Amino acid sequence: MSKKEFDLLVFIGRFQPFHNGHQAVIDEALKRADEVLVIIGSCGGPRTIRNPFTYGERHAMIRASNDDAYEDGRLCIDGVDDYPYNDSKWLSEIQLIIDDDTNLSNCNRNLNNLDNPKWIKKVGLIGHSKDNTSYYLKMFPGMDSVAVSDYKGINATNIREDLLSFPNEKYYKRDMPNPAQKVIENIINKDYWALLKQEYEMIQEYKDSWKYAPYPPTFVTTDAVVIQSGHILLVRRGHAPGIGQWALPGGFLNQTETLLDGCIRELREETRLKVPAPVLKGSIKGQHTFDDPNRSSRGRTITNAFYFELTPMEELPKVKGSDDAIEAKWFKLSELDSKVMFEDHYGIIDYFVGL
Repeated sequence: MSKKEFDLLVFIGRFQPFHNGHQAVIDEALKRADEVLVIIGSCGGPRTIRNPFTYGERHAMIRASNDDAYEDGRLCIDGVDDYPYNDSKWLSEIQLIIDDDTNLSNCNRNLNNLDNPKWIKKVGLIGHSKDNTSYYLKMFPGMDSVAVSDYKGINATNIREDLLSFPNEKYYKRDMPNPAQKVIENIINKDYWALLKQEYEMIQEYKDSWKYAPYPPTFVTTDAVVIQSGHILLVRRGHAPGIGQWALPGGFLNQTETLLDGCIRELREETRLKVPAPVLKGSIKGQHTFDDPNRSSRGRTITNAFYFELTPMEELPKVKGSDDAIEAKWFKLSELDSKVMFEDHYGIIDYFVGL
């Protein structure tokens, strides 16, 4: 029988990037459990200033900082995509990962000892409940929740800003384990990092233009989810944020128009879709407001998406990128890749059609 309190403790986070506060949680978990499972969130989607590091890069940071525990099987690492508008789907993915680990662990120890796998019994969640992004700690009935105190006030936001602004090394040099720093130093000299820095600077200028407003601004946009014959109409963005990424046709609402009129206007401006407005309005199968506070790097931006399902035809309507879009294109729904999609647009599509 194990002398430790838990057989397995699960630590879920974005780790953007992995820092000493995260390491303190893992250290505590290793003291209290025979095994620790780290689940890296936000694995889908392209690089953004909020999620600048890939799953593989964050995996490397965590492994390099805990190499002994990883090698002897006490620490496992896995990943999960975001489902911002489907908590049940996210929970299901987490449950599958935990069930896989508790029944026949993917940890190195069990892979090396398949004749005598350990059947884990007592499982708990461990983490630091710092803000509304840590709500998951209370979403798993039947699992104990282990709260860990804040570690020296370290937070990943400061480190990201440190890495994206120049010159500055205050936080990442001070607040990250040395092995994780080395992983980052192989990344921040790449061309794609220079593009992220440019986007960060643009966003800062954008926010500065609103800093004298009497209240923090809330922006309203519309997006069009247009489906025909198993295809969806997307545009490739021509400017930051998300330059080059694929997005739903849409944009900011004008002062004098309704949500639906704004949606149809943006759809036509960006794609030149020649479907009459009455036909579009008659093709609406759904509407929903998407208001994740972190959905846009530009600030609090609430979008209203309309779901259009056009009559199936042998040929898809011709489209052409225009206005803010450098390209418009029909994609098979089966071809969509969250790693090239703008902001939460993959999640919006998933909400309507269930990818």
